[in-house]
Amino acid sequence: MSRITIQDVEHVAKLARLELQDDEKEKFAEQLDAILQYIQKLEELNTDDVEPTSHVIPLVNVMREDEPRPSLPIDKVLLNAPDHEDGHFKVPAVLE
Repeated sequence: MSRITIQDVEHVAKLARLELQDDEKEKFAEQLDAILQYIQKLEELNTDDVEPTSHVIPLVNVMREDEPRPSLPIDKVLLNAPDHEDGHFKVPAVLE
């Protein structure tokens, strides 16, 4: 497996529009290389009989029941609005 080079880090930093110092580039190259080595180690595992999961703990619908309940009064809702008119949020026009 190829190692992460300073040029790789500089390329990723440029794409992310980040300015890195030389010591940061070396540090990130080492860290990214360690991550990729760990992933390579994980690829050695046999996962043929492992079913895909989205959670490691079996979960059953943990959402609350969707029941109607009173909402905030309009005057309280509009308290933090920068601008409002006739009970509505007023925003700048986006279309001509």
